[in-house]
Amino acid sequence: MALSTTERADPRPLVLHLVYRFDVGGLENGVVNLINHMPEGAYRHAVVALTEVTDFKQRLRRADVPTLALHKPPGHGVWQYPQLYRLFRQWRPAIVHTRNLAALEAVVPAWAARVPVRVHSEHGREGGDLAQAGAATRYDRVRQLYKPFVSHYIALSADLQRHLKNVVGVNDGRLSQIYNGVDSEKFTPGPSTRAAILGCPFSPGVHWLAGTVGRMQPVKDHANLARAFVRALALQPALRERLRLVMVGDGPLRPDVMNILQSAGVDHLAWLPGERNDVPDIMRGLDAFVLPSKSEGISNVILEAMASGLPVLATDVGGNAELLSAGRTGEIVPPSDPEALAQALVQLASQPERAAAMGRAARADAEARFSMRAMVGSYQGLYDRLLGRQPSPQ
Repeated sequence: MALSTTERADPRPLVLHLVYRFDVGGLENGVVNLINHMPEGAYRHAVVALTEVTDFKQRLRRADVPTLALHKPPGHGVWQYPQLYRLFRQWRPAIVHTRNLAALEAVVPAWAARVPVRVHSEHGREGGDLAQAGAATRYDRVRQLYKPFVSHYIALSADLQRHLKNVVGVNDGRLSQIYNGVDSEKFTPGPSTRAAILGCPFSPGVHWLAGTVGRMQPVKDHANLARAFVRALALQPALRERLRLVMVGDGPLRPDVMNILQSAGVDHLAWLPGERNDVPDIMRGLDAFVLPSKSEGISNVILEAMASGLPVLATDVGGNAELLSAGRTGEIVPPSDPEALAQALVQLASQPERAAAMGRAARADAEARFSMRAMVGSYQGLYDRLLGRQPSPQ
């Protein structure tokens, strides 16, 4: 895919956002938010996926943003270096911005193609990438290998910033921390009484809905929430009349989650509609949001829940505790501990007025601390500084 003559003549610097796969996900949603909300006069943008570009690209609101899929097979992509090198030489981006470990290897051909600035963002770690007691994993040794080819690093949480500094060895001058922003106009609280969710069998005002949204994969640990829901009903049987579970999303662990609920005889008290494209409306129909993950960076969905005026129960992983104020906007519990999560769920469901007050405080924090304007301004200012430009219009 070649840039047109008009695109080549455009005086705005080009930021090429390089991801592993451009599909539904928090990382990818952050890229879309950045592009959609950055003033069009500041930078041009392009999105390149090492593997696939899905219909998720339709969330890009700007018509001048090309997307390209390179269809990389599994494994190290050194064979793809010539293709990337030619792409960078042809498109001549001012900045190549890679995200997470799976895309990091692209900084080598970007450096070889003399791309002026190579920015790399770390959004979160999972699985074997989770270091114990600050020790370097084999993935961190890969990060150290590519470190000379990266101009600047961005960590989405203070936790990731500490890891890059103390374990990977990135010095302060090459490291920034920028929180995700949330679209607080798209994600807003509902009316004083919860709105009904389209297709949901549960009724606002009659039932108290605890819900989660996300792909059902191991790192998100939806089974933890299913077990906690079963345990909460055992701890407080009276809640069977009101407490209901909503789990929106699809993925490989959905059958396991269904089996947990069915085996306990509570599947009729839960609603699992699969993937939905009306997440803001679903948020407005919940009474609390739950994130049971084993690992997170800075969770977009927590920010969306906060902006929607929901109290949040989340596990103490990644940057979750940075986003939430325990006891004021939600609660933090240990990961992989359904008993602790169940107890927190019982406390909120048993005190709906307290939960609603937490939700109001969460909305206020989302507007004050995690605005989209602040996030876009931070990225735009960093791009300007790294290119030695005068601040571009915001």
